[in-house]
Amino acid sequence: MDPATPSNPRTEAAGHRVLTVPNGISLARLAAIPVFVYLLFGRENRAGAAELLAVLGATDWVDGWIARRFDQVSELGKILDPVADRLMLLVGVLSIAIDGSVPLWIAVLTLVREGLVSIAALVLAALGARRIDVTWWGKAGTFLLMFAFPLFLASHSTLFWADLAGILAWTFVIPGLAIHLYSATGYVPAALTALREGRAARAVGRATEGRP
Repeated sequence: MDPATPSNPRTEAAGHRVLTVPNGISLARLAAIPVFVYLLFGRENRAGAAELLAVLGATDWVDGWIARRFDQVSELGKILDPVADRLMLLVGVLSIAIDGSVPLWIAVLTLVREGLVSIAALVLAALGARRIDVTWWGKAGTFLLMFAFPLFLASHSTLFWADLAGILAWTFVIPGLAIHLYSATGYVPAALTALREGRAARAVGRATEGRP
């Protein structure tokens, strides 16, 4: 922080909070992932699994709105929210692919993109880069896919609107997958900047610790 810029104690305190409504929603989404798997494979209830996954995808925007609207943005939330997004998408896509309700090429493209981004994040962290915030494009792509995949699942269920679900699934998945893949390219310059800034901050910290 620039020394000339006055700090905001209220904002700093909010950033270190753990018990917030958005964090609670993110934890609930994580806890619901095994329920989704149970509904799909344990109960063979495609309709129920699709509905649950769609609700979980929608709540991704709810917790973000609450965090911004009620000043509950926290450092934990900035980590917990994308982790919940990524796990939901990975488990959801893999499960629906195993079920056979989505074309394999769509599942593969989505999983490869998620895998590469996850590995890159771990490598950058090991190299000392600062954390990279999720971009708007990344959130938009995830949002569309989190509706597309439940719709593919619903299209193979006994729901009376299963045929309509199939049409809607393609309507969501084409732009969603395109945005999702495009957003990955945007992380390249952000990663380079994060790595440079992270290393610079560590160098300053070492220099400060070495002062008498």
